[in-house]
Amino acid sequence: MQRRHLIQLAAATVAAPSLTAFAQSYPAKPIKLIIAFPAGGPTDITMRSLADNASKILGQQVVVENKAGAGGTLPAQALQISPPDGYTLAQIPLGVFRLPYTTKLTWDPIKDISYIINVTGYAFGMVAPTDGPIKNWADFVAYAKANPGKLSYGSTGVLTSPHLTTELIAQKLGLQLNHIPYKGNAELNQALMGGQLMAGSDSTGWAPLVDAGKVRVLNVWGEKRLPKFPDAPTLKELGIDIVQNSPFGIGAPRGTPPEVVAKLHDAFKKAMEDPTYVAALNRYDMLPMYMSTAGYTKFAQDTFATEKALVEKLGLMKTN
Repeated sequence: MQRRHLIQLAAATVAAPSLTAFAQSYPAKPIKLIIAFPAGGPTDITMRSLADNASKILGQQVVVENKAGAGGTLPAQALQISPPDGYTLAQIPLGVFRLPYTTKLTWDPIKDISYIINVTGYAFGMVAPTDGPIKNWADFVAYAKANPGKLSYGSTGVLTSPHLTTELIAQKLGLQLNHIPYKGNAELNQALMGGQLMAGSDSTGWAPLVDAGKVRVLNVWGEKRLPKFPDAPTLKELGIDIVQNSPFGIGAPRGTPPEVVAKLHDAFKKAMEDPTYVAALNRYDMLPMYMSTAGYTKFAQDTFATEKALVEKLGLMKTN
């Protein structure tokens, strides 16, 4: 054991100067940022704005790649097969912290991701088509109670925050709903407009449909009502003690040099302050939600524990 320790120490001593030189020259080529949802939705549009701003600061292009599916966890999985050199980054949605409790994994969301910075969170809510039978939240609850398992609602994927939060609401109210998952906001909106759903749970990607008179907002999930939809009550106002804004940020592969993490943190923090990013967030009632590298790492650890409790409460824990 002593000999192995000495060998590791010697290797680290040799590697230190080369890592420092690497960090000083970083980035020397474009950086890939993998997004967990399809192009054209709130996540994609706001993160592209952030990436554009960061590109100017870093002096290299931050290229956005969309990798949708699996409840928003594919970008985090991609980090597990990427070199820890700072050239592959990923959006880390809240669903990543639920994954080990529902799926057999060969990696650990806490140990195997270098958390860089948290950038924002979502403004969520539930909507219903204006030409459907549900005109308000009371109608939703009444229909669900009278027709167990028949009220169909869509979300942006299995085990996403819209899915699990809706199921938690249903559990609190004693409702049985019919969940239909979609790959992203665009597919969900099409289903709502096509009359395939009675309701939908999502971030405010449904806002254009509300503006067009196609859907109405039944409730919103933040601490306060949304300025753009002042008539929509919060869950708390409806007697449901839930607030959900699903913070998300940017991560890198485990072992990414601290100097590179620091450089990325500083660049994205400055990019968050650009008015173009704030304007992109405002389009979807989202707000900047900054957490430092240390703060975001602590948030990941804490959320990993709280999400376990949620998955257990809903009876969704994997059996082996």
